[in-house]
This record gives sequence, C-alpha cells and structure tokens, in this order.
Amino acid sequence: MKIKNYILVCILLTVSFTASAQYGKQKKADTLFNKFSFVKAAEVYQELIDNNYNKDYAIRRLGDCYALLRDPKNAAKFYKKAVAQENIPIEYYYNYAQALRGIENYDESKEWMKRYKDSGGVINTSKYLKRGNFITNVFNAKQQYFLKKFNHNSKLSDFGAYEHGGKIYFASTRDEGVSIKRLYGWNEQPFLDVYAINKDRKEPADHTSKLNGDVNTMYHDGPVTITNDGKAMYFTRNSFIDNVYDSNKKGINQVKIYRATLKDSLWTDIEDLSINDSEFSTQHPALSPDNKKLYFASDRPGGYGASDLYVVDINDDGSLGEPTNLGEVVNTKGSEGMPFINNEGSLFFSSDGHVGLGLLDIFGTVANENGDIVDVINLGVPVNSSKDDFSFSMNADGLSGYFASNRSGGMGDDDIYAYNRIPLLNVEGTVTDIVNKKPVPNAIITLLDGNGKQIAYMETDEKGYYEINIDRNVDYKITASQKKYEDDSKSFTSKGIEDSVTTITVDLELTPVRDVVKLADLGIIYFDFDKHNIRPDAALELDKIVKLMNEDYPGMVIRIESHTDSRGTLTYNDKLSIDRANSTYEYLVSNGVDPARITAHEGFGERRLTNGCDGSVDCEENKHQLNRRTEFIIIKMQ
Repeated sequence: MKIKNYILVCILLTVSFTASAQYGKQKKADTLFNKFSFVKAAEVYQELIDNNYNKDYAIRRLGDCYALLRDPKNAAKFYKKAVAQENIPIEYYYNYAQALRGIENYDESKEWMKRYKDSGGVINTSKYLKRGNFITNVFNAKQQYFLKKFNHNSKLSDFGAYEHGGKIYFASTRDEGVSIKRLYGWNEQPFLDVYAINKDRKEPADHTSKLNGDVNTMYHDGPVTITNDGKAMYFTRNSFIDNVYDSNKKGINQVKIYRATLKDSLWTDIEDLSINDSEFSTQHPALSPDNKKLYFASDRPGGYGASDLYVVDINDDGSLGEPTNLGEVVNTKGSEGMPFINNEGSLFFSSDGHVGLGLLDIFGTVANENGDIVDVINLGVPVNSSKDDFSFSMNADGLSGYFASNRSGGMGDDDIYAYNRIPLLNVEGTVTDIVNKKPVPNAIITLLDGNGKQIAYMETDEKGYYEINIDRNVDYKITASQKKYEDDSKSFTSKGIEDSVTTITVDLELTPVRDVVKLADLGIIYFDFDKHNIRPDAALELDKIVKLMNEDYPGMVIRIESHTDSRGTLTYNDKLSIDRANSTYEYLVSNGVDPARITAHEGFGERRLTNGCDGSVDCEENKHQLNRRTEFIIIKMQ
C-alpha cells in the first residue's frame, strides 16, 4: 500500500511539475508578446501547441503573432483553426478575413468579413462589402505606375525613401560593416537608422551612408522629411533624447517626432516637439508644400481607429499648434500611417482599413474646390499588392518616386521600389449650341481611333461636359450628336505630347437642325371669314411657336405673312390681312417672344392663294378656309 501511495504521489508531482512548466511557458510567451517580441513569442506558442497545453489559446495567439509579423500565409493557417473553435471571439473572423486578403483569397475573405458583420462586428466594413467588384476594377484599371529597380535594398528592412536636394534619404535595419549588432525584439532585426545617398549613386549603400550628425542612435530612427530650404529635418525615433530613454506608465517606449537642424553639414540640435507624449505614439512626419503644416500618424486618444492621420500648423517661430484629426473620410477603424503630400497638395497614405488588395495598401485622396478631402482612391497594381505596401513618396516632377513593400520577389524583408508614372490621359470638352452658346445636355459623344474603331460612347452631363480616358500616341476622331442638332466632328491626336500632360480639350458646337416639316406644321394658323381675331385653335398653334422660339430654337428669327381668301375687294383684303398679321405679332410678343426676332409682319391680301379659289370658280367653304391664314418664314437660325 505504501508503495502504491508513493507511486501515486510521484505521478501527481510529475503532472504538477509538467503543468507548472507549461504554465511558465505560456507566461513567458505572453510576456514576449506584450513586449512586441513576436518572433520569440511565436516559437513558445508553437511549443505549447505541440505539448497540447491550452491549445486553443496558443493557436489564436500564434495567429496574432504572424499577423503582426505581416506573414499572412501563416496567419491564415492558424486563424483558420481558431475560427473553428467554440465560443471564438468574433474579432478573429475579421482577422481571418484580413489574412485571407493577404494571400489573395478574396472570395473567402469576403465571406468571413460578412460573417463578422452578421455576428455584430462594429468595424466599418461597409465599403468592403458594397464594392464586391473592387478587385476586378483595380486589376483592370489603366496602368500608370511602372516599377524600376532600386539598387540600395538589403536583406533586411528598407523603406521611407524620399528625395531632397539631389539625395535619397531612407530608413534601414541593415548594419553591414558593424561588428556589434543590437536586435529589435519585435522581428529580431537590427534597429532602424537613417541613410542618405547621392541620387545617382550606383553601388549599394552600406554603413558609411548613414546620416551624419545626431539623428541616428542605438534605437529606431527614421523615416524623415526635410524642409524646402534644407535647414530642418523632422524624423521618427524611439523616445530617446539627451541620452534619456523614456517609458510610459506601462513600461512601453513610444515613438516620437523630433526636429534636427543642419549645421556645418551635420544634423544636430535635436528638439522634442510639443505634439509628442509618452503615453501614445507620434510618427511618420510629412510636410505640406509650403512647409506650414506637419502631417503625421498617431494612436493618441480620440481617434477613429488603431492609428489615425493628423495635421498641425507650424508657426513662424517653429512652434506647433494643436493637432487636428483628418477625419473619417481618411481615417478608419484600422490603421492609417505614412502620409506624404506632393507638390500639388494631394495626400497619399497607407491603410489596412480602406478597401484594398491585401494588408496595407497605398491610397491617394480627392479634394473638392475648398480643399476638403472627399474621397480616397486605391493606387492599384503594381503599387499595391496582396502584402504590405507603404511609405509612398513622389518627386517634384510628379512622375517618379518611391514606395516600400514586403511582396514576394524582393531582396529582403521590406524593400524599396522606384517607379515612373505616366499619368492617365483624358480628352474632355463641352458641347454647346452654336447659336446661343448654351450647353447641350445628353448629347451623344462617340470616340473613334485612327482606324475607325469605336473607343467610347457616352452622353454629356447637364452642363454639356464629357470626359473620356484615352491612350497616348493615338489619332482620334470625336463626334457629338443630338436629335435637335446637326452632328459636329473633330479630329485630334495624343501623339508627341509630354508625359506630364494629362488633358486634351476638344470642345464641340452643334448647329440646330431646321426641321422644315415640323416648322411647316406649326407655321400656319387660320382665321374666320372677315375676322382677324386669334381663334382658340390658332392660339394653341401660336403657343407651340412661342415654345419653339424660346426653348427649342432660341436663335431663330422669323417673318410673319398673313393672307385672305378671294372674297371682298383687293383694298379691303389688304387691310384685313394686315390686321391678321398685327394680331399674330401681338400675340407672340405678349407671350414672351422678343420683337427683335420678328423682322416683319406683313399682309398680302388675296395675292397668294394656295388653290384655285380665285372667284372664277365656285369653291366650298373649306377650300376658302385654306387661304385665310398666317404663315411663318424662317429668316435665320442664329
């Protein structure tokens, strides 16, 4: 019995020690995770799964590790297992959908996004769900960005490329040529430093290309932006200044934006900025074209999501105002970052919250005439991919620049890609009435290429305006048509124009059609015997003429000619026809027709009979009626 009890105690102790060891591993994994050491945390969570200890929890956490390491393939693998668990938090439906997007499984991603929404998810996925054809639209859009090789990538992380003063500045975790390497726990790579190379440099950058001065430290430094005069630099860095490493109440060292001044070719005099705080991050600086505003990303309280974009005024003395959130058109429940403002003041940024091709995508913005941002546009392929795409910049020419991505086929982790941009070319114009110069809405626009092939077919808007995307180096013919007008056609070419040109203007003018049948039908009114008053049936016809002249043909000019039948004397009939012409004239003028558009109103008595009822033969009354009339002669249409 004692032996049995001893064996039982040993078994219990062994189980207890094993459980305690596994609990210790989980605690270690959680500690590593909370310290952002995701590589090491993933290793320990995998051990817990292998040992079948708290397996469901470890699977979820391992999926989170790979998601934070931007490894959607492995993230999707473990999230797939996670969403099959009972009582799984619905946030994992969303996480799984995002990972599926990262591996280009868009259909299944859409299904899990819908399941997340149907389960009560609060993240705004409406755009994603409503625009189910988004992926097709992006891939079928006309390409305007063309990639070229960037010679200075390393096997590690490189991003934030930005041109200024003939140099390219970028951030990198490379540390070639350095004997002692300090590794960052998040991804087991060295810390970021800022590099600067001449734009025309051919050989790859190395540790000798590090920025001179006090910007680089033993912690993360970069990316940067520089003022137009080249005297001040704003850059991201871990909270570290004057050799003091700052942590918040939770022991976390945040990132901040600092300012450096160029003195004797060295970046020095590092300044902390008033927008920084140890309790939240402030990073990714970007300057407006006039250098009077600083844009940045932050997870400070009061935002819309995980990280929002903000702007703050830079005063003349260098001090900063109060930051303003860029609003919900730009910011989402997800993460927005890496802003950049081009020379035209357009904002570009990266986001995983807007509808995209994968994880982080690069977006441009659309502003109205007041400068308010009203929409965002995905830059499409090849700038965006199924992976992370970020740190977009555009050079002063507007036709070249850089961005970073961790897509397949690169040299390292995050790689810098250079691009040339050939902007989309449009033909646009306005269709107007040649007579009154008013726009012609709903005119049919037909665009043909040099071989007579139809390229586009559309209608003008209410302002007579049209706009069509066209190819470069092609001859075209464009025609405008409308049922009330004669067609107008013009030929033009997109050959030999500069790449910077984005619009060709071709205005078209339509001449109103002289609808003889219609005008003849409307152009006759009749009178009672020996009367010159306007009968009710004549009034209806005259009302049609008023509308015709004032609305349909506002440039038309006419002459009024009135007549009588053959009964009565010539003198009497001449006077009667004049009275009829006057009655007709007065009716038109009193109903809004400009008198200047009626050149004459004359009576011709019985001199212009329409039939043989001249008094020499007997005629029925209906035959005489045809002669008691007023006719309208078109003088001109403009």
